[in-house]
Amino acid sequence: MINKLTIFGVGLIGGSLALALKKAGYCNEIVGCSRSEEHLQRAVELGVIDSYTLDPKQAVQGADMILLAVPMRAIPAILNTIASHIGKDAIITDAGSAKGSVITATKTAFNGVLPPNFVAGHPIAGREKSSVEAAIDDLYIDHKVILTPTDETSNDTVSKVRDMWQVAGATVETLPVKQHDDVLAATSHLPHILAYSLVNTLSKSEYGDAVFDYAAGGFKSFSRIASSDPIMWRDICLENKSAILTALDKFQLDLTELSDAIREDDSEAIEKTFNHAKSTRDANIKD
Repeated sequence: MINKLTIFGVGLIGGSLALALKKAGYCNEIVGCSRSEEHLQRAVELGVIDSYTLDPKQAVQGADMILLAVPMRAIPAILNTIASHIGKDAIITDAGSAKGSVITATKTAFNGVLPPNFVAGHPIAGREKSSVEAAIDDLYIDHKVILTPTDETSNDTVSKVRDMWQVAGATVETLPVKQHDDVLAATSHLPHILAYSLVNTLSKSEYGDAVFDYAAGGFKSFSRIASSDPIMWRDICLENKSAILTALDKFQLDLTELSDAIREDDSEAIEKTFNHAKSTRDANIKD
């Protein structure tokens, strides 16, 4: 049970968690904080949060759980502002897609020491729309949340954050920080980058926007994630730069091999590539 939950960034991710916890009766009070009063007023109107403040220091007063659900490049400034104003037992977690940079920012905010009441987290769930209007109370059902505790993280902190996400319907797992960032760079960050890139490439077609009139289901399914929040994904690219560049380099090598096979009419290599991809997906991804 959470007495007071403070959410920085009451959008899809933070708002959906708030709705799920409210539905379960798991929070006595949920307070939102961001730079936009209009946005926070809307969150209150929708019943997502109980109250709000524009002052981060005030927002964390008396909070026993603090969630940072803002674009990743906004996290350091928030941590620096609230570090000396949170209660000694207040738990801090986040919802960012890259964990190494968040842990570094937290260490910096707390004078080079990672506090035991902090655990980095990443809910692997989302929709194309990111506003509070898109928040739903069942977003996390049958989805994973990954926590990346460090040696400094207390077991109690991990347990309480795990309980919170499980109440929202998520399956909670833990991973080492580097493994999380490497794996998500390949399975989440790279696909988003490719979707953005493909749409941009087609937008430069000699046929103009008319090219999209003939987009089939495959293009619509693949490009759907290009409707995601550009600011959020800009920050992810910059905050998980090394792992993303490694994933991009590997993809470019494979793409070059496939391009060469097509250029050389190497039907065997093309079919082998497609068969391997099909069998791998069929064995690992259940629609």
